[in-house]
Amino acid sequence: MTMTDPIADMLTRIRNAIMASYDTVDIPRSRLKVDIAKVLKSEGFIKNYKIITDKRQGMIRIFFKYDEKGVPLIDGLKRISKPGCRIYTKHDKVPKSLNGYGINILSTSKGVITDKEARKIGIGGEILCSVW
Repeated sequence: MTMTDPIADMLTRIRNAIMASYDTVDIPRSRLKVDIAKVLKSEGFIKNYKIITDKRQGMIRIFFKYDEKGVPLIDGLKRISKPGCRIYTKHDKVPKSLNGYGINILSTSKGVITDKEARKIGIGGEILCSVW
């Protein structure tokens, strides 16, 4: 069975693993998913990620970050731009996620970056997802 939206699958796997209080989750690897994992790590939402190679496409293992009470740092994930309805934004209209509490992840000509970086650089792109 083919997957029509691999980014939504990644976000759903992360959401389900956090709800079940798992320490890690394995996701089929692609370049875009690795870039999203880099952004999540740089923004402090996850501890780390590891690329696992195998005879097929490989996997990304994401290690989650919890606070001292066991509450995950990722409170929510939402797919914004979908394969059937792409959402693009101009450089001067990059939206904030939850009034700056969360981040929007954008795919731009400069790579996959956060909304804060896009506003600083002055570049627009496709809004992939929102994380808070």
